[in-house]
Amino acid sequence: MSGPARGMGRGLAAILSVSGVPADAGDDLRMLPVELIVPNRKQPRRSFDEAALEALAGSLRERGVLQPVLVRPVAGGTYELVAGERRWRAARIAGLQSVPALVRDRDDAEALEAALIENMAREDLNPVEEARACAALVEELGLTRESVGLRVGRSRVSVTNLLRLLDLPDEALDLLERGELSRGHGRALLLATDHGERRRLAHSAAAEGWSVRVLEGRARAANAPAAASKAKPAPALHADQQAAAEQIADALGGALGVDVTVRSRGSGYRVELAFDDPDEALALARRLRRRAVA
Repeated sequence: MSGPARGMGRGLAAILSVSGVPADAGDDLRMLPVELIVPNRKQPRRSFDEAALEALAGSLRERGVLQPVLVRPVAGGTYELVAGERRWRAARIAGLQSVPALVRDRDDAEALEAALIENMAREDLNPVEEARACAALVEELGLTRESVGLRVGRSRVSVTNLLRLLDLPDEALDLLERGELSRGHGRALLLATDHGERRRLAHSAAAEGWSVRVLEGRARAANAPAAASKAKPAPALHADQQAAAEQIADALGGALGVDVTVRSRGSGYRVELAFDDPDEALALARRLRRRAVA
């Protein structure tokens, strides 16, 4: 078997570090037949943009696969993808017989973490796929939300907000996955406490093109008695007000490390902090007190 393509190992550590997968001295860089490589069974991405894959396949036909995929050996003489499934899929479409691959022995936990981080760092996952990826890191690997945030370059608040999306009914999650509703719409749906109302509101918001602000108003109204449920939704905020509220929420959430909700109130803004338990609120108060004293 001929050696790896010229230049294939150049800058390998830099290439892999971008995907959150550090190079290892024991890695084996080789050309592998595409038919011996199988997808990662715990891959968080459920769908791939076919047009983007075709475009990438065209590039691979001309230039070849310059960045190796990361695989691990499995039973039966095959290799499971740890990172680089998009390149592997495009190589198959391009009709390539083999691809450069970095072979590394990894246990299930390491393989899962590498695959999840690689996807969140390099791919445009929809909100539901991002949430499932974070959930896998928390539930299957036992990582804290803060640890997950550090690994994927997000704040703990951002990770918490993503995980909360998974509380939505399947129909709402499908709309988010298809891009018919945004991440903001998903968070607005969570304001409704009844699962059935969340489902109904999700379909109405997608069908009628509601803004996030309108959906928030309808979700709050759904929690009120029947008479109040017919109340008109809150008037839409000016785009500048909405942007300012989101900027304030992100800045305060990042600084305090808690969930922050910001709403426009006249010429000002109302800020609400959310805590998982009393201990979390008390811990924040102690941190702020120490800073004030210092």
